[in-house]
Amino acid sequence: MSDVFSKDKRSEIMSKIKSKDTKVEIAVRSYLFKQGFRFRKNDKRYPGKPDVVLPKYKTAILINGCFWHGHGNCKYYKPPKSNIDYWRRKIQKNRERDIVNRKKLEALGFKVIVLWECQVKDNFEKTMENLIKSIKN
Repeated sequence: MSDVFSKDKRSEIMSKIKSKDTKVEIAVRSYLFKQGFRFRKNDKRYPGKPDVVLPKYKTAILINGCFWHGHGNCKYYKPPKSNIDYWRRKIQKNRERDIVNRKKLEALGFKVIVLWECQVKDNFEKTMENLIKSIKN
């Protein structure tokens, strides 16, 4: 089955989608800052440019969008109905890259915390409380 959009059209569509500074990322960073944590965001020095890096705690926080990272059994992840092969490959590559980057960060001695969009949106306070506990432990 051929793609509905040409590669150029797909690139144009994808370029309009935010890859950083999403509402969820901003909410998490704002909360951390208000709690007194100081961090770097999307730091290119680390594998995968983690969304939040807390050098003092040697912790990297990855904030995954449920669609883009294929969060199964999640209300925010609905498999696309068009360009199925393209999206399946794209999401699978994202998942594989996530695993590689996480292992690289851990090899550098980082604690890696993964937050899912649905966790943050559906239960912000509890998720943030658990995040703070994880950072401090």
